[in-house]
Amino acid sequence: MGKLIEIQDMCKIYNPGENEVWALNHVNLEVDEGEFVAIIGHSGSGKSTLMNMLGCLDVPTRGRYLLHGQDVSYMTDNELSTIRNVEIGFIFQGFNLIGNLNALANVELPLIYRGVDRWERRELAEQALRMVGLEKRMTHKPSEMSGGQQQRVAIARAIAACPPVILADEPTGNLDSTSTKEIMDILKNLYREGRTVILITHDDEIAASARRIIRIMDGKIEEDFINPNYKEEHTYVSEQNA
Repeated sequence: MGKLIEIQDMCKIYNPGENEVWALNHVNLEVDEGEFVAIIGHSGSGKSTLMNMLGCLDVPTRGRYLLHGQDVSYMTDNELSTIRNVEIGFIFQGFNLIGNLNALANVELPLIYRGVDRWERRELAEQALRMVGLEKRMTHKPSEMSGGQQQRVAIARAIAACPPVILADEPTGNLDSTSTKEIMDILKNLYREGRTVILITHDDEIAASARRIIRIMDGKIEEDFINPNYKEEHTYVSEQNA
């Protein structure tokens, strides 16, 4: 597997000057293609800032961020928007679904922005929804689905265009324990299929689902290790559990 992400001596400083805050303090990090990584830290640790950098939602004050060998550190907003649209599939805690669109239309929406034609959009969206066990919920709107089902739609939306990176920010934060397990099983399966999955969390139990764990504190990486307890068992979320 090749190198997907290279972060070199990255710093993010808010309010430069007398009251400056170093949200990231000389961070160095590499992620290869096909890894399953959890970045864990408490509130104020810098994990959200690091997520914004990885997702090209912000740029560093200092240092470099190379994605597929391309330096995105100082790109314009329009250039970053293009990178996000092509390279990264986002999964958020709040689902971010459009309420008046059904599951299929929600998954198709980012494909429209990518210029994918109508018939290919439909095929990709249906395939993604089947992958997350929602083949019988394609015509349902968010209000007609549980929280776990809505998050599965959000995952389908993130993976439909096969982006190189799946970036999941606290994806189980609003879910019960049963739905949490289902969502983590889907993320594990995506990893086993060769996707690169980066999970942002404050929860040690959720982080333990990943093969590699990175712990951040006070803007610095404190630990970076392969999870000795990671299990490679195959899991699948079926429509029976929907």
